[in-house]
Amino acid sequence: MTPEDIANKLLLKLLKAGNQATAGVRQRPPALTATQIKPYSSIRNWHQKQQCEEVFLAARDVGAISFVRDKLNPVDGLIERIDLIDTPALARFLKQTTHAEILAEAKSLLAPHLAQHDVLELVIERWSRMANVRGWGPDAAADWVEAIMVIDHCVGAQNATLSSVREVSARLLRNSKRIEQLTVPLDVLLQGSLEVTARTPPEVWQELGLFKEEQPVLLAGNVEIVRGRVTAKLDEPYTGLPASAIRAASGTIDGVLTIENLTTFHSEAKRHFDHPTLLIYTAGMPSPAWRAMYKRILSSIEVGTPIHHWGDVDEGGFRIAATLAKASAQMGHSLKPHAMHPDNVPLELRRPASKRTAQRMKHFAEQAGWSELGKAVLTAGFTVEQEAL
Repeated sequence: MTPEDIANKLLLKLLKAGNQATAGVRQRPPALTATQIKPYSSIRNWHQKQQCEEVFLAARDVGAISFVRDKLNPVDGLIERIDLIDTPALARFLKQTTHAEILAEAKSLLAPHLAQHDVLELVIERWSRMANVRGWGPDAAADWVEAIMVIDHCVGAQNATLSSVREVSARLLRNSKRIEQLTVPLDVLLQGSLEVTARTPPEVWQELGLFKEEQPVLLAGNVEIVRGRVTAKLDEPYTGLPASAIRAASGTIDGVLTIENLTTFHSEAKRHFDHPTLLIYTAGMPSPAWRAMYKRILSSIEVGTPIHHWGDVDEGGFRIAATLAKASAQMGHSLKPHAMHPDNVPLELRRPASKRTAQRMKHFAEQAGWSELGKAVLTAGFTVEQEAL
């Protein structure tokens, strides 16, 4: 590392402290103490030390910093402390952009989308404190705008069949892998929260109707399913079929239970494979193709047949429930919750929920038509995952 590199690296550290002070996350005045500038003071070669100091002198001359030398030799003695005077000036000197400037640009880019995606307010607030969102900072704001474009495209398409994530990415963004690179902002925007657990990439793409490797729909129960080429009962303990191949349910069905969690689905399938209740695994948030399949099944079932959903007692679980309830209502059915009341959860399995998370759980419960359950969830103020039940 050259003497100039050493000086610039130290000044970059000082710039970071200046950004923190501007953002209000640092209380002490930005400065580099004798301990912090040791890479400079430990240089043994006088000529190299002078080269390092020339960078400091140049930064001082543009009004960016000031420094203090050894009291015994205040003219040309060893520099013992460097103070930041002007953060923007130091940034310009280092050919950098201040955090405040990056944040202002990010706000400008995202402003047109705040009404549609209010979670962006929380994203910006976190960025303003110099904290990232799952590793993404304000310098990536343009990527969030690109993610919104992907969501708008997929929602507008509303395809009843799954599409290849890479084919859509190549067509829409001229880069076959770009949507995969945008998985984090896509997940945050779709879930509308910074507090929920991050989903796996396939779960995120699935909600958009995209896939990298198409997964079959898992169904269980002593139920007859009408498919493209055959009508037959499901195998035990369960059967996996493409969503597009499932046309309807046939014969006697005493109920339908959708299950969000795979572990729970396998457990219930083994217990009830011989019962005339149709169990369907949602694999998280169902894709448009899955929802189209679900509506085809419900349209073939007599209205009044019990239709239930068993999901996680958390924000994501109730968001999924609201989506399924809407699909059920469109087919003339009323979706009811199964084992999703706070009273079903043992004390030792409860995890405190923030006020915002509890309010969003209530909101989605109300969207599902479960107002009383929404009130109970808000009052309880905790979440729990389905596996615990």
